[in-house]
Amino acid sequence: MSDLAAVAARFSSLLRVAGVPVTPERAGRFAASLSLAEPSTVPELYWLGRVTLVSDHSFIRAFDAVFASVFEGIVDPAEFRRDAPSPPEVRREVRSSSGEARSHPRPPAGDGSSPLTSLSDGGSLTSQALSQSVLFAMSREERLRHQDFARLSPAELAELRSLDLAPPPRPSRRRARHPRGRELDVRATLRRAARTGGEPVSAVRRRRRVRSRRLVLICDISGSMEQYARAYLQLLWSGVANTKAEAFVFATRLTRLTPTLRGASPDVALERAGRKAPDWSGGTRIGEAVKSFNDGYGRRGIARGAVILILSDGWDTGEPEVLAREMERLGRLAHRIIWVNPRKADPRYTPTVRGMVAALPHVDFFVSGHSLAALEDVREAVASNRLADVRRSRQAALG
Repeated sequence: MSDLAAVAARFSSLLRVAGVPVTPERAGRFAASLSLAEPSTVPELYWLGRVTLVSDHSFIRAFDAVFASVFEGIVDPAEFRRDAPSPPEVRREVRSSSGEARSHPRPPAGDGSSPLTSLSDGGSLTSQALSQSVLFAMSREERLRHQDFARLSPAELAELRSLDLAPPPRPSRRRARHPRGRELDVRATLRRAARTGGEPVSAVRRRRRVRSRRLVLICDISGSMEQYARAYLQLLWSGVANTKAEAFVFATRLTRLTPTLRGASPDVALERAGRKAPDWSGGTRIGEAVKSFNDGYGRRGIARGAVILILSDGWDTGEPEVLAREMERLGRLAHRIIWVNPRKADPRYTPTVRGMVAALPHVDFFVSGHSLAALEDVREAVASNRLADVRRSRQAALG
């Protein structure tokens, strides 16, 4: 998205020519929002530009006309607001400061120049080039979204946005006042009755508070998962930073990374994680790692009522009986177990390795999570709180 900074400056120039007072500060804010939000659709780009570049309601009509002129034949801004079609006021020409109308020339066909080059290097200011450059960058984001993590370069992996995982809510033991509560708070009702001469005119009700379930992330960093380790460690960092999740990694032994990933930037946290785990890219003993988690952390309360997310391809060099026994123990403690296996994305994949065969009967959701788009299924599985979804996913996993 680095070229979108130049695109933002050119688009702001188009708006100024059309009479929209876009200050350098607003243009910089628009460029910053493009790098932070990284819009993947044209409607997202429209609203980013409108909230950052338009300072008054009277300029919305001109902004819509310029935006429609840039994306002529592709989109009508009125569709975003479900209004009538916008009038094509500035689709072919805009007025200069002297009041003289001038149109934007189309670039000559077959010149071999890239629209990104013409915009960033001070080339001709054409709405066609602007729309092509924005769509080019957005299509690149869409490609990264659907590309397998194993095929992305380290630079492309660093561009991936973190995915927020929201565990389902659970009722707490504590209660709080609520106007639609089902329980009567007798003490509070009697205290309030003292103000009305002892008559309980209004009842005080309460209900249980709602809290989010704990999220536990356990990632396989063995040699067979090396291609996906960088992306999944970013997921661990995001879970620790945004939902206060517990993060663990394992290959031949289990390592807790929660303190290492907390309170640091992604690059620093991932570098620390690499030094913290001594068995990086080693063998795989999933059963012993799950046993270490159950003995050292699960019985202490970390796994009780929690959503457990295991990221592994299931290749286990240990005994499958150990893994089956420990997964059964974990299933009795946890609220939900989600297994993320990137190999599942292959249509020819069947869970026949010993580790997956031993673990699947105790797994509630079995998803691939091999790309950023596939991680949406992971987020839905984490947030799901319906028993029907669990049964359907378990039947599909077991065939």
